Amino acid sequence: MAATTSQAWPIDALRQALAAQLPGLGVEVVTQIDSTNTELMRRARAGDTRPVLLVAEHQTAGRGRLGRQWEGGAPQAQAASLMFSLALPLAPRSWSGLSLAVGVSAAESLDPLGTAGVQIKWPNDLWVQDRKLAGILIETASTGHAAAGPRQVVIGIGINIGPRPAEAMRTPPAWVRQWAPQAEPANVLLALAPALLAEVLRFADEGFAPVVPRFAARDALLGRDVHLSDGTAGRCEGVAPGGELRIATASGLRLVDSAEVSVRPLGQAF
Repeated sequence: MAATTSQAWPIDALRQALAAQLPGLGVEVVTQIDSTNTELMRRARAGDTRPVLLVAEHQTAGRGRLGRQWEGGAPQAQAASLMFSLALPLAPRSWSGLSLAVGVSAAESLDPLGTAGVQIKWPNDLWVQDRKLAGILIETASTGHAAAGPRQVVIGIGINIGPRPAEAMRTPPAWVRQWAPQAEPANVLLALAPALLAEVLRFADEGFAPVVPRFAARDALLGRDVHLSDGTAGRCEGVAPGGELRIATASGLRLVDSAEVSVRPLGQAF
């Protein structure tokens, strides 16, 4: 990891805002890394479970859900992106719905910046008018405690700040500067990270249930005909209390877990 960075980051302000909620949480910014999630998972597996926010200006091997490569593009394109991961020990009553709660927090944090109409495309993307603004990847690792004890959770978020080329992307891109021309990765990070930590700590105590109405207000698939990567098709009826996607199919209601399949509006390719 590089020791210096090419952008001005509000590290002191971030440390203050984050430590007020979780004392001892560190903030690190690097110019280049394979993947912020990969690095924090390496640390967790090596026994380092100190809470930390890790930000990268460039990722060489970014990852998304189901092992997909994160579509980060060349370094010059990533300069107009924000890529960071938050890691901390967590022991919620249930992990179900965490990615949706993270998505809601990120979408709500973008509102004050002027970003209009941000929705959550189940289970882990932020969309604006069916264009992808951001992706979320959540992973966990054992902390060596009992099965019911905390696990190290690593929450990675990649957000398009400036224009992105659409070639070879599964979903056309959106970017923050379409609505907030003066946006920079640094001020977007300062808007998102403290709210994200607050949401994750709240989730540990209260679970997904309090987030359901907030998610429903931003559900990009609600009421739409969709198809799944396993060949199923139907109409989306929102999410269940555990965060599962509800699909009304010809053979009845199906609850879809995020680990099973991908889902798209009817007519969009996988």
